[in-house]
Amino acid sequence: MYHPACWIFFSATTALLFIPGVPVRSGDATFPKAMDNVTVRQGESATLRCTIDDRVTRVAWLNRSTILYAGNDKWSIDPRVIILVNTPTQYSIMIQNVDVYDEGPYTCSVQTDNHPKTSRVHLIVQVPPQIMNISSDITVNEGSSVTLLCLAIGRPEPTVTWRHLSVKEGQGFVSEDEYLEISDIKRDQSGEYECSALNDVAAPDVRKVKITVNYPPYISKARNTGVSVGQKGILSCEASAVPAAEFQWFKEDTRLATGLDGVRIENKGRISTLTFFNVSEKDYGNYTCVATNKLGNTNASITLYEISPSSAVAGPGAVIDGVNSASRALACLWLSGTLFAHFFIKF
Repeated sequence: MYHPACWIFFSATTALLFIPGVPVRSGDATFPKAMDNVTVRQGESATLRCTIDDRVTRVAWLNRSTILYAGNDKWSIDPRVIILVNTPTQYSIMIQNVDVYDEGPYTCSVQTDNHPKTSRVHLIVQVPPQIMNISSDITVNEGSSVTLLCLAIGRPEPTVTWRHLSVKEGQGFVSEDEYLEISDIKRDQSGEYECSALNDVAAPDVRKVKITVNYPPYISKARNTGVSVGQKGILSCEASAVPAAEFQWFKEDTRLATGLDGVRIENKGRISTLTFFNVSEKDYGNYTCVATNKLGNTNASITLYEISPSSAVAGPGAVIDGVNSASRALACLWLSGTLFAHFFIKF
């Protein structure tokens, strides 16, 4: 039960509600004077202050048509609304843990000896950005069209930005839209895409989506190899593909397998090797490396050829020796020319 004085006050306040008071304009020295618009973040507390003077006999805070406080008496059933100050010069309330539904106009209403007057303040509630819905990781074939979605909420409405992370700085693209559309996607457009929602109320909300682009194999490295009889020889084949390629080795029409004819096949990631532990004459010839995945296949021809034992001993230095031999030959020609010129001048 309310105190009897509350009922009297309620009657007076109701009159203030339904009998329009004189609004106080900005800069008007007449009381009451509420503060300017109040802006707070969601979850914080909002303080609404009203300046009054000794001519005021009754005071109240209202939210639209709802009485929050009348004097020291609380009319609102919301436990978050509390009175802070009720003095001859100030009448203030606080709303704790503010939410978006608290946003709107609040009125400080007073009764003087002459007539009721009101002053209004608008409460603005800001909400940090939050991504509510975002596309899941996706796998597509090269050449397909892809659409990514990123929906975010917040007050003010956040700006949504898409960015491709899996590229070098400055080479990716940025899209300021909730939707990111990629037509005829290429293999170099695979990787992580970051959605960022920003409205300057708090740190941006960031989420990531991964796009995997499938493409058929292509052999990027396959070189002929020379080795002498009786030595170890290795043929190597490297192929890029998503999903990863499976490898097969052939000599003419015969498929090779580990353990047969003294060879070993090893597949590690993008590289497949064919190893001969003791090369014989019959091992020389052309070999075919075949790389396959569900989107297609490709092949490359690699030759195992014979080199002399001396070249094999030289190894990598054989190239350098060849350069040195050429240099010596040029030097020999130069010396021969010099001797010939000397002989011609003399005779």
